[in-house]
Amino acid sequence: MDVERINPAELARPSGFSHAVAVTGGRMVLLAGQVGLDRDGTVVSGGVVAQFERALANLLTALAAAGGQPADLVSLTIYIVDLADYQAHGKQIGVVWRRLAGTEYPATAAVGVTRLWDPEALVELQGIAAVST
Repeated sequence: MDVERINPAELARPSGFSHAVAVTGGRMVLLAGQVGLDRDGTVVSGGVVAQFERALANLLTALAAAGGQPADLVSLTIYIVDLADYQAHGKQIGVVWRRLAGTEYPATAAVGVTRLWDPEALVELQGIAAVST
């Protein structure tokens, strides 16, 4: 399987995402939205950074169970209840991403929402991965 991250010089330099990702071969894995729930189904405390970390860990756990790894993520949608709070913690969230997922970034969209399914959740991550067969 080949994954090509495409960032044209004609577009602004991406930070924390890729403008496009092309995949040849492999198996597509659709990852359900994950929030910062612990194993007992309770939303973790500590704000948006702690919830992003747990949501990302949950997403990567589901991906690993499907035979994938973080670099296999080709698309990520981030749903955020408070965009200003998320942006204010962007550097910390970037540190979490690099620690858990590395420096390969999927095509990413961040979407502001009024609330998530669990009213205590501040962020939800949904992804698509291309896993080698």
